[in-house]
Amino acid sequence: MKMPRSGGPSASGASDMAHIVLTYENNRLASALFGQFDQHLALVEQRLGIDARARGNLVEIRGEALAAEQARRALDYLYERLQGGADVQPSDVEGAVRMAIAEGDQLVLPTLEKKGRMTLASISTRRKTIHARTPAQDAYMRALERAELVFGVGPAGTGKTYLAVAFAAQLLERGQVDRIILSRPAVEAGERLGFLPGDMKEKVDPYLRPLYDALYDMIPADKVERALTAGAIEVAPLAFMRGRTLANAAVILDEAQNTTSMQMKMFLTRLGENARMVVTGDPSQIDLPPGQKSGLVEALRILEPVQSVVTVRFGSGDVVRHPLVQAIVEAYEDDAARERGAVGSGLIGAGRS
Repeated sequence: MKMPRSGGPSASGASDMAHIVLTYENNRLASALFGQFDQHLALVEQRLGIDARARGNLVEIRGEALAAEQARRALDYLYERLQGGADVQPSDVEGAVRMAIAEGDQLVLPTLEKKGRMTLASISTRRKTIHARTPAQDAYMRALERAELVFGVGPAGTGKTYLAVAFAAQLLERGQVDRIILSRPAVEAGERLGFLPGDMKEKVDPYLRPLYDALYDMIPADKVERALTAGAIEVAPLAFMRGRTLANAAVILDEAQNTTSMQMKMFLTRLGENARMVVTGDPSQIDLPPGQKSGLVEALRILEPVQSVVTVRFGSGDVVRHPLVQAIVEAYEDDAARERGAVGSGLIGAGRS
């Protein structure tokens, strides 16, 4: 249990400066919160531009008032996680700080919890619990809970597919669905799987491997294998969805930017009773032949007025992989924006066929 005390303005006398002291009763948890050699506090300092000094089970926060309050809320949240038995890693600290900064923009559900407490959406399976690390992830996870059809759109590394698989695993474990169906368009093989060596499983596995990886992270490997054998988990290329009605199932279509208009319509109309459907993709990474319209892009436009369909858009700021991945995504986005601007101004493109 922490006991926050707010001091007066810092020695600089600036009215927008704050001094906050947090005291934690459990020394072991306080040590885990601060991190080895106070690395977690150092990360909070770096991200928020404040000064955080630990002394025993105390931490003093000094800095601009808003940033100091954000640090308090992030540490508050992380300490409560530790009290619940969870571990705290640097990536969790990074996520808590991001959420504290952007909390005012979150999709917040009604709550009776005390004012000032930061609440983040989570997904739990027997193997692990995942907490939102960005505002978009928070909105996405809450949308998965309440909507039958959710589109998760954005760059690689934002967790849109991983979280969808985790949510499907949660539904299966709770008995809210009877099966999980995972699908991707096998664009690289032109859906002509018969030309590939091996049996059907060997033909499609390379295209579906990211979905398997997420499954094994959520569910013990032996249980995944048994579920695959029993049909409780089905992993299949998009072409195999035709003619089916998918009821009592959690259905995920990954890499949806590579569907054609006809494939997307076919997939969406498979939705059956007591089913949840999640469609994920990155419109900036379309591998379809030139001139072929992306079914994902078209569906987002057509279904925008449908209120029961929820679309959550991720950006480069939501990348939760290695920090360099975020920098790479941002660099590509900046380059694409510059090229669009140049095309719009007529500076390039005149010589293209």
